[in-house]
Amino acid sequence: MDFANFLIQLLNSLQYGLLLFMLAAGLTLIFGIMGVVNLAHGSFYMLGAYMAWSLSASLDSLFLAIVVGAVLSVVLGLALEWLLFRHFYQRDHLDQVLLTFGLIYIFEESRSLIWGDDVHAVPVPALLDWSIPLTDTLSYPVYRLVMSGICILLALGLYLLISKTRLGMKIRAGAFNRDMTEALGINIRLIHAVVFALGVGLAAVAGMIAAPISSVYPNMGSSVLIMCFVVVVIGGIGSVRGALISALLVGLVDTFGKVLVPQVAGMLVYMLMAAVLLYKPEGLFKQ
Repeated sequence: MDFANFLIQLLNSLQYGLLLFMLAAGLTLIFGIMGVVNLAHGSFYMLGAYMAWSLSASLDSLFLAIVVGAVLSVVLGLALEWLLFRHFYQRDHLDQVLLTFGLIYIFEESRSLIWGDDVHAVPVPALLDWSIPLTDTLSYPVYRLVMSGICILLALGLYLLISKTRLGMKIRAGAFNRDMTEALGINIRLIHAVVFALGVGLAAVAGMIAAPISSVYPNMGSSVLIMCFVVVVIGGIGSVRGALISALLVGLVDTFGKVLVPQVAGMLVYMLMAAVLLYKPEGLFKQ
């Protein structure tokens, strides 16, 4: 592998890892802070992709579609938390699994009724529809670099929100000891609603920015859900920092595995997870 090909694969792994982080960050927040096993998290990624396709066609702008879709997804998250999830915080994990598994079917049927079952392509914005030449024969799409930049900005924003704001302090307190947090007068229900809406919004935005390079198709959330759980388990449940490092590791292993050892590439990520859990059963970082 020459340097140009190595650089392309490195950029691909970075872009894939950052996209996984956006998905896994919401999942680890919901799972680690609220204690909810949300199997429907991949469906929010799918809904985001379909919103990008339909809204970009209506508004004639992918960037405007992402902004509108992000707002709609946060509203959806607040509504779902208020109508369903807040009634399951103290329930057994099996009840939560059954609820979220049922939501997968509801979202899939709703998607079929609203948008149909065809595969759709989302065009890359004309401003970003060009490539940076690396050699005489190789180039790298600018849109993928912009995707990575958006993910980095969102990751930085999430870090600042959790670590440097009063809301983040309340979120961390609620995750550490819910009863004590409530005793101090903090509205833990409101905190949970914000966390859930944030998780849904991150997953939907990930689907929207990924739509131009992955296409939009039925059941697209199922494949990313498994990888998200792998990232959460490797990084440590409830740890946003762990989710970031784990997502980048998974991106590297998966991307370079498919190039260097394609015969066993499908196993490498799970071998990485097994190796981490063998030596650190709680994941790379504790909450």
